Amino acid sequence: MDTHSVPGGPPVRYRGATGVSTCFGTFGELLQGRLPEPGADFLVTLPVARWTMAKFQVDPGRDDVDVRPHHKDKARRMAEMVLAAARGPAGGSLTIDSSLPEGKGMASSSADLVATARAVANAVGLELPPQRLEDLLRRIEPSDGVLYPGVVAFDHRRVRLRARLGSLPTMTVVGMDEGGTVDTVAFNRLAKPFTPADRREYARLLERMTRAIARRDLAEVGAVATRSAEMNQALWPKRTLPAVQRICADVGALGVVAAHSGTMLGVLLDTADPDYVEKIAVTVRACSLISPDVSLFRSLSFD
Repeated sequence: MDTHSVPGGPPVRYRGATGVSTCFGTFGELLQGRLPEPGADFLVTLPVARWTMAKFQVDPGRDDVDVRPHHKDKARRMAEMVLAAARGPAGGSLTIDSSLPEGKGMASSSADLVATARAVANAVGLELPPQRLEDLLRRIEPSDGVLYPGVVAFDHRRVRLRARLGSLPTMTVVGMDEGGTVDTVAFNRLAKPFTPADRREYARLLERMTRAIARRDLAEVGAVATRSAEMNQALWPKRTLPAVQRICADVGALGVVAAHSGTMLGVLLDTADPDYVEKIAVTVRACSLISPDVSLFRSLSFD
């Protein structure tokens, strides 16, 4: 590729270059807590079929980044950081289109940042392996593990991968929103009330989740997710959790999944269940009696 410069202008290779990328979101977390070792916060992701798409176009006439929607300041900062790392153009136009609601615990901010970083890197020809992307994310905010395909254990506060756990068969989440929004950065400043016994239990839950994913055991995945939602009540309680657990038990669902730092609760259902269609209908009706905002989500399988 021609990389020579013209007098007074940017390298030819960047003129009008465009990069596009996407990143999936999550429905809360299958598991989130703190392990016995100091500062060992972690989560286990639940990727779902909702995405952020980012498009970046280099503009040789700009020395800044114009982002739309205009309030996506973190994405603008990420774009500027990638451009600086590329030592190429200084500006351009970034457009973000997302189906992930903000402030609900569905990794919308992380998905924005990952999609943005990759779109800008694609436009300017910068290699951006996961560890380098983690370094960039770490400079902005605590982040989810959505830069990795599949289900992963991720240290969201230190922004680093703990382990790739694998992939699960597709599940449906009947999700309900308790309302309001949560600032993830502010949430991560909260003092964790977990006792040493709690931390040991989180370690056992992580071991159980790791084995369950390896065996593709959805019932065990649901049981661990439910226990994690219960333990999170000490940190960020969901007022409707007892009611959602009753619905889960009544329909024979896999378990309850929580947005630990958000406003969402969900009932996990196995799409291969012979009674799946009936269970979906019953669960949606029951959840609609608790919240006016009920939606269906499909988990992603990476097989």
